[in-house]
Amino acid sequence: MKLDVINLDGSSAGSVDLGDEIFGLEPRADILHRVVRWQRNKAQQGTHKVLTRSEVSYSTKKIYRQKGTGGARHGSRKAPIFRKGGIYKGPTPRSHAHDLPKKFRKLGLKHALSAKAKEGSLVIIDAADAGAKTSALAKQVKNLGWKRALIIDGSVNEDFAKAAANIAGLDVLPSIGANVYDILKRDTLVLTKAGVEALEARLK
Repeated sequence: MKLDVINLDGSSAGSVDLGDEIFGLEPRADILHRVVRWQRNKAQQGTHKVLTRSEVSYSTKKIYRQKGTGGARHGSRKAPIFRKGGIYKGPTPRSHAHDLPKKFRKLGLKHALSAKAKEGSLVIIDAADAGAKTSALAKQVKNLGWKRALIIDGSVNEDFAKAAANIAGLDVLPSIGANVYDILKRDTLVLTKAGVEALEARLK
């Protein structure tokens, strides 16, 4: 697959060959769904917690006598059937993460890149300019028509990252941080030449 390469000012900068084994697959929603679900579950905090019968604050005194009241027998106001009593089998802190084979995660990234290429949302730029200022970069992004874009570079230049940090809808990641969720969440995926080489080396 051959794609045109542009500069940030919109001018042409030649073309680049993309490997069909990474950018030319037929995207499968089931694979993408499984990888995104794995990512989101792994990121979930899992700090939800309720007070159980042994943790609620209440007297341990028997609430009324065992016999003669005409009511059911009870020993503690902490019982789950009472208002403000302990919660029965409520959530406790735990990890929501589950395993997903490394080969499958790699396959999911290939399908995410292929999905962007197929829908025409993949843009290749020559390089992420090191000397870019926020105002100049914002103007270039607006002229290129990028609304919600993710730029992936081989290794992100610190000056460029600072320039992009305050632009709404523009995010920058190094190739090692490229992931399915972030790619699919954006309308436009922008790869530098170095980013393409790094991704191909990573996924082969």
